[in-house]
Amino acid sequence: MRDFKYIIGLLFVALQLAGCSDSIFEDINTDPNRPSAVSTSSLLVSGEKLLMNTVRNPDLNLRGAQLYAQYFSQNIYTDQSRYMMPTGYSDAFWTGLNRALNNFNEIIKLNVDEKTKNWATLGAAGSNANQIAVVRILKSYAFHNLSDVFGDIPYQSYGNNDPDFEALQQDPDNLTPKYATQEKIYVDILNELKQSADTLLKYQEQQTFKNADIIYDGNNLKWAKFANSLRLRLANRIAHKLPSLATEHIEDALAKGVFASNADNAIFKYSSSSPNEAPLYQATITANRKDFAISHVLVDVLKGDRGPFNIADPRLEIFAKPNSKGVYFGQPYGLPLAAGDLFPVDSISLPGAVINAANYGEVLMEYAEVEFLISEINDWEDKAYKKAVRASLDKWQVSTAAADLYVQQLPSANKENVLSQKYLALFNQGIESWSEIRRTGYPLFLIKKGDVVWSGTVEGEKVSYQFTPEVGSEIPSRFIYPLKEQSTNKLNYQQALSKQGDDVIGTKVWWNKAN
Repeated sequence: MRDFKYIIGLLFVALQLAGCSDSIFEDINTDPNRPSAVSTSSLLVSGEKLLMNTVRNPDLNLRGAQLYAQYFSQNIYTDQSRYMMPTGYSDAFWTGLNRALNNFNEIIKLNVDEKTKNWATLGAAGSNANQIAVVRILKSYAFHNLSDVFGDIPYQSYGNNDPDFEALQQDPDNLTPKYATQEKIYVDILNELKQSADTLLKYQEQQTFKNADIIYDGNNLKWAKFANSLRLRLANRIAHKLPSLATEHIEDALAKGVFASNADNAIFKYSSSSPNEAPLYQATITANRKDFAISHVLVDVLKGDRGPFNIADPRLEIFAKPNSKGVYFGQPYGLPLAAGDLFPVDSISLPGAVINAANYGEVLMEYAEVEFLISEINDWEDKAYKKAVRASLDKWQVSTAAADLYVQQLPSANKENVLSQKYLALFNQGIESWSEIRRTGYPLFLIKKGDVVWSGTVEGEKVSYQFTPEVGSEIPSRFIYPLKEQSTNKLNYQQALSKQGDDVIGTKVWWNKAN
């Protein structure tokens, strides 16, 4: 059904392209930095796709955040598992998100400019105010991911003319924007989300972008719930830094409405047709690569052999495939390079068919996370914790009987149990899970420096492999900035480092610092 909606959305947009193209796919795959005579609906659908392609890209996400979270494990090549990250991975992420942000910003400009604001609403795209509100939410999501990965970044706001917010400036182009502090960025994003949600709640019976919106099919109410749910995530993340502000946004978001079921989940559903398949599918099936398997950490936890849950998790058969012998066996995480090919591909568990589907639905945020947040906010409340776990099981289409049994067997809520289950629910959402690991230090069952990751016999000799990072001694705290920033924006880059710290993976971002 969602594939059908996707195609309908693309056809809807194509009808609005006045002589530009008879296929939206061409527009999606065209550099949209400064498009002209393109409808806001076309800019939205290509911007949404570019946003999700970048947040889930094979480099920074799969080879970075997903490995840092230890959901996946490399075989053959194991350098990234041990934190040796090529600098080019940062460049692709930085460039991709800024291209998406330019798309979204262009929609705002078209809806504000007196010469184009009436034209921008044609074709059932929705009112100027509603289009701007939806795009402010998407910009907030993009900027929060950029900041969580790097820390201080060039930033731009719709509602705040702070002189430190210089990103996305055009006419003329500003190629050397200042870096805003992460503290300023988070404070402003919370306000952007609040104002956007309030606007969309006011006009919740209206639609915006309709089928051109792959995430919500133009549903204003769901966009408002997403904005408030995202506000809950971000406010909770900085609660130890700005407690009064965090409490204000948490209470307001909950009062006005957050996700109430899986029907509210923010999901970008990919297509089964080339070249619009999901990022993981393209990185593995299309590229014919099998060097990323499910990690032994995740498999062991789902079997009940590791961590606080001594019960079998029904999500195992969804997240992973059994090996050629019908056994779920996770690739040992972080083996030394010399032992990277120790296990043949047919002996380990690769990603499950649902996870690796061409038309996979990438999650921006989901109901389970909201309930986990509510549990934490309410001092590890058991009711919200159980609702969160059940929401995750339901999302993955675990049978009712299996889900009931699993939830009944769960130990009561406490910090470790809630955050460990949240980790499982965030599977395949690499950057967010990595951010939560950095923020909380949980789950406790992740592999650490010096831990034995595999022991056995190799060529008649007993061996034991420990986890030995190539860089640093802990899970990286950030990515280094793109190399081009050091040359094209050197002064502002250096000023950012003077405030934040050295441009290395061990420097903590603002919300991850103790004081």
